[in-house]
This record gives sequence, C-alpha cells and structure tokens, in this order.
Amino acid sequence: MSRKSLDREKNVLVTGAAGFIGFYVTKKLLEQGFNVIGIDNINDYYDVNLKYARLDNLKLFEKFTFVKGDISDKDLVMRVFESYKPAIAINLAAQAGVRYSIENPDVYIQSNIVGFFNILEACRYYPVDHLVYASSSSVYGSNKKVPFEETDFVDHPVSLYAATKKSNELMAYTYSHLYQIPATGLRFFTVYGPMGRPDMAYFGFTQKYFAGEPISIFNNGDFENDLYRDFTYIDDIVEGIAKILTAPPVAEAPHRVFNIGNNSPEKLMVFIETLEKALSHAAGRKVVFDKKFEPIKPGDVPATYASTDLLQEAIDFKPSTAIAEGLQKFADWYVMYYGVK
Repeated sequence: MSRKSLDREKNVLVTGAAGFIGFYVTKKLLEQGFNVIGIDNINDYYDVNLKYARLDNLKLFEKFTFVKGDISDKDLVMRVFESYKPAIAINLAAQAGVRYSIENPDVYIQSNIVGFFNILEACRYYPVDHLVYASSSSVYGSNKKVPFEETDFVDHPVSLYAATKKSNELMAYTYSHLYQIPATGLRFFTVYGPMGRPDMAYFGFTQKYFAGEPISIFNNGDFENDLYRDFTYIDDIVEGIAKILTAPPVAEAPHRVFNIGNNSPEKLMVFIETLEKALSHAAGRKVVFDKKFEPIKPGDVPATYASTDLLQEAIDFKPSTAIAEGLQKFADWYVMYYGVK
C-alpha cells in the first residue's frame, strides 16, 4: 500500500490528551511537526498529578493547544471543531476500566456513549479526513476461539465497558456509512508502559510493593488455568496509530476495525515474575511480591489474544516489544518518577 504524507499544517484533534495513550500519541504528532489540539477533562478516576505531569511535557511544544473540557459537553465539542477545523480526529477520551464499570456505570454512558456521539456529530458537520477511535479487546467477551480475529462474533460483552466499546464501533460504522466519514477503530490489548494508568494491574502491584502491602491476584490461584493477557507496549500502540494515519480507509470501505496487540499472550503469573525481575534491576534490590490469590472478578475474561494479520496487511506493522523490555522501561521510570530508594 502506498504511503501518503500528511499535511503538517492541518490541525489534529486528540481527545483524552492527558491520558496514557492520548499523551504519547499527542507527543508523537507534535514531534512530527503537527498542530495538535488536545481535549481532556482531567477527571480524578486516578491521580491527576500524573495527568498534569503528562500535560507539562506537551506544553513544551509550541504547536500544542490544550482545551480543558469534557467530550460529553456537545457545545464544547462543536465549538472546538468549528474553531480549529481538525483534518484528523483521534478519539482516545473514554472512561476506562472493566471493574469500575460495575461500580459506576453512569460515567461510562456519559463519556463513552454520549461523548463519542458528540465526536461523530462534530465529524458530520465539520468533515474530517480521518477519524481514529479507541475500541478495546474487551469486546471479544469470553470468546473461546483464539487468537481473536476482527471477524469474530462480538455480541456477548461481559462488562458495561465492553458494551460501550462495541457500541462505539456500531455508531462509527453508521456515521461512516451515512456521512462518508473515513473511520478506523482500534481494539487495544492491555496497553502498558511508563507514565501508564495506576488502575492497571502492573502499576498497582508496583505501588503496593513499595507501600509494603500484599497484592491481590484474581486468578483463583489456579496456575494451570491461569489468565492470559496480550500485553502491548505503549510505543507499539503509538507507532501503529502513526502508520494508520498515513493509510486512511479507501472510499469503498470507509469504516474498518483493527486489533492492535502483541500477538503473544503471557500467563498472568509469568507477567508478574517478569515485573518482579524488572523492579529488582531498577531498584537495586530483590523484589518479591507478597501475593494473595482471590477469585476471578466479574467482567474479567480468561484470555486476550490478538490476531494482527489485518493490521499487518493494511499498514505493514506488527507490535513486537517483548514484555521483559517493556516492563524494564516501566520499572526504570517508576523508580525515577516516584524517587524510590
């Protein structure tokens, strides 16, 4: 497939710019010389200091404009599109977290459904060259067939979070069909790395260790039938998105969905052991977690495993960072950022 060079004078909108993936995508675009308008509501789902630290990084770039606001505010979204007329919209703003969607469902509908609807409406009235949006591996539910392929049946989500992401794909398809909006949905598979989300297991385990607390592992203590996860390092996600932006959908298929995962699932316990080794190296002392084994949580799925064939065919890219390398980069950052002795 031929590569088109993007016009760097055009504006790119990134929602969720102070979030984990949003920050790295925004930074990459700014480094490439794009004008980027970032929207984020800086909610307190996790430590806002981390969000402000990411923003401080982005504000070093002259071509970065930050708008504090919520995409569920339709007037705000419309004003931003009217003012900046982005050529590309990348929607990464969402209420994340499978388990939290059981505790606080309202916020998922507000952000993930209403908010995404507002983005689609804005793309309808202020047409973009390409809309890229975050979906999730959670749409596969408890699918037993692995690896997960984009053509698999995904009508049985096992959490509200997953249901909102499946809804996003349906909404994007409809708007793409009705209003010729070129759109690409990305099913992310357990993204991790430096400056990541503290609600993710690897980050929470690390925090608990340095606080002298045990970690809870929700796998029933069943090592034979352990949970499998396709962990994807943040740099691979960013590289994939950057390549997708240079290969927008063709007119005959203006909406498409891709898995973006490592295509190499790891047992949860292997991942934990690898994290212990990485932290030992970073902290200069042997790190062993105090482990408590508990039942699997509602909404958790037994395995995530991405087929990345479609992505590779479309943009000649496949995530490849091994967990030992990715976790070492996270551990080194954590020790430095939090001043761990």
